[in-house]
Amino acid sequence: MPKTIVQDVVFKNTAVKDLYDLYMNAKKHSATTGAPAKISAKEGSAYSVHDGYIKGKNLRLIKDKLIVQTWRASDWSPDDYDSTFIIALEQEGKNAVLHAIHANVPDNHAEGIDKGWHDYYWEPWKKYLSGKPVMKPAKM
Repeated sequence: MPKTIVQDVVFKNTAVKDLYDLYMNAKKHSATTGAPAKISAKEGSAYSVHDGYIKGKNLRLIKDKLIVQTWRASDWSPDDYDSTFIIALEQEGKNAVLHAIHANVPDNHAEGIDKGWHDYYWEPWKKYLSGKPVMKPAKM
């Protein structure tokens, strides 16, 4: 049975624009994850991140507010449907709040993906935003 992962992450002293750019700008996406990314802030365009391990399509983009994508890992079974990944960004004073919903994740991958968002994205983003170097992670 597919799972839905829900995460809310607070980035202190951060503008939502900065988070949107970290995800949608290929150069920044690569810098913060330590892995090659091909992504653009254009609805309908395909993307590929983590050296092609993750692929999908931008379904809906509202600059600095919303990202909706199809999302699929290369090690998923051909029988697994593509998942849907949503980031909603909210400014709360000096802090940015990222609301992530990752729906239709294959059950046998859900735990790793849930942890992976923190290990490969949110924690490296916090390091990057605070000026600390981001180390290239082990392969996904």
